[in-house]
Amino acid sequence: MNEQQKPGSHTETIHLPAPTAWPIVLAFGSTLLFAGLVTSPWISVLGGILMVCGAVGWFRLVLPHEVHEDIPVVVEHIPIETTRREVERIVIPEGDRAHLPVETYPIISGIKGGLAGGVAMIPPALLYGLIAQHSIWYPVNLLGGAGVANWRNPTTADIAAFHWQGLLVANVIHWTACVLVGLLYGAMLPMLPRRPILLGGVIAPVLWTGMLHSVMGVVNPVLDEHIAWGWFLISQVCFGVVAGVVVARQERIRTTQSLPFLMRMGIETPGLVQEHKEDDRK
Repeated sequence: MNEQQKPGSHTETIHLPAPTAWPIVLAFGSTLLFAGLVTSPWISVLGGILMVCGAVGWFRLVLPHEVHEDIPVVVEHIPIETTRREVERIVIPEGDRAHLPVETYPIISGIKGGLAGGVAMIPPALLYGLIAQHSIWYPVNLLGGAGVANWRNPTTADIAAFHWQGLLVANVIHWTACVLVGLLYGAMLPMLPRRPILLGGVIAPVLWTGMLHSVMGVVNPVLDEHIAWGWFLISQVCFGVVAGVVVARQERIRTTQSLPFLMRMGIETPGLVQEHKEDDRK
């Protein structure tokens, strides 16, 4: 018997898959492959080579048979005893179960915040159009570029001119995105521990603008050349701050799965509220 083993213990072996670093190599190669899309093609080439090496090395360990190794373990017999004559069970009433987050904003508060933020970001965008191109239609056509004539190779004059197709598409994109982001704010602000306006109204737009700036040069280089990212960031911060303030000032409601949809919308429903309270008492 081994001197370090305790009385009543014995040594056994367990059959485990052999350790390998190839999955990490494969994951690192995948990261470099996509990072090269916004940096340098050579980084993507390096990532592709690492992905192939990682995949081949990993597959060789599992095909045609998985490689295993025996690990020695010391098995100890630990008696479990108790002086209690019976097991005490904790009874948790159904009404005491916590839903996280405990409180949230109604859906309508996110819609209000999104619409208010959408209005707040319009003046900076139009001001940029007047200063840079002497036309309020320049930022509108940039957003609604799918409806602008000759958009495959637009000139500055084309973008600065009025196009009703661009105006229509821009309105649809703008207000749809504002409502969706407003709903996201309504769901996420209660989860932010401190300074929700700073995190959701300033930091989030800065991160979003940086990510969009990195991707736009690859996705749509023509549009990227005409976007003034400084003004774009200002308009995004205006949206985030105003939307965050509007949402944060709304009254929170408790998150309960049994609440009717109208109550979760924040609509006045005296009859449903009374029925819900009576059901809880039962």
